[in-house]
Amino acid sequence: MKLAQFFDKEGNLRVGMVDGRAVFPLAFSGDMLDFIAQRPEVTRESHAIPLEEVRFAPVVLRPTKIIALGLNYRDHAEESKGEPPKAPLIFAKFPNSLAAHLSDIRWDPGITQKVDYEAELAVIIGKRVKDCTPQRALDSVFGYTCANDVSARDLQFGDGQWVRGKSLDSFCPLGPWIVTAEELRDPHGLHIACWLNGDLVQESHTGNMIFSVPEVISFLSRHFTLYPGDIILTGTPSGVGTFRDPPVYLKDGDLVIVEIQGIGKLVNRCRIV
Repeated sequence: MKLAQFFDKEGNLRVGMVDGRAVFPLAFSGDMLDFIAQRPEVTRESHAIPLEEVRFAPVVLRPTKIIALGLNYRDHAEESKGEPPKAPLIFAKFPNSLAAHLSDIRWDPGITQKVDYEAELAVIIGKRVKDCTPQRALDSVFGYTCANDVSARDLQFGDGQWVRGKSLDSFCPLGPWIVTAEELRDPHGLHIACWLNGDLVQESHTGNMIFSVPEVISFLSRHFTLYPGDIILTGTPSGVGTFRDPPVYLKDGDLVIVEIQGIGKLVNRCRIV
């Protein structure tokens, strides 16, 4: 099942089921986080909204945490001249960074001039998890979506830690929808790619992660409790702009597409404000 979060004509957040080229609103009054927590019976309304008319919202709003992994693909660790980590290397992105499919990635050039893309598989947690074993970890997953871990490299590398450079407004696009775990049973069998203005800049496979999704969930749950709606970004493969020769950074008007097999395409335009 594919579930989207969107705004209706009155500006209310709604949850809908994606079927073909349309979204069918669900007979449910809460947002996606409420839906994940309550797991109500799915009843869709009869009227359909064509995808091209949908005003998408980030697939989850109000998460308690957005957790991201650094250097979780060996080829990305190699291009960064870094050692592959011996344990998951984690950092946080703030919820204000959330952005929707088809919304703009925005930044002030007075703050950053080195904005980079990072295609990633995102995991959406479906229930409270603490001290989970890897063998049971996938039981806690609600679903998966595409993510772009947008990064202000001058802030990230200048600060010596990553939170500010990763957490500017709009620097965590998610979408276009969540594919539930019962439909996407193997998160490690997916082709992942990033396109910049039509050029393929990242291409890999989620099976190339150093730490698998169950290993990551188990590791995180031993250190802090995970809650429904929490978001885990599982790392990016090689091909990011900052390690190209010469480096490639996002510009005003650029179009970035993150594509993951079995999920879809997350599309965002870049805007300098």
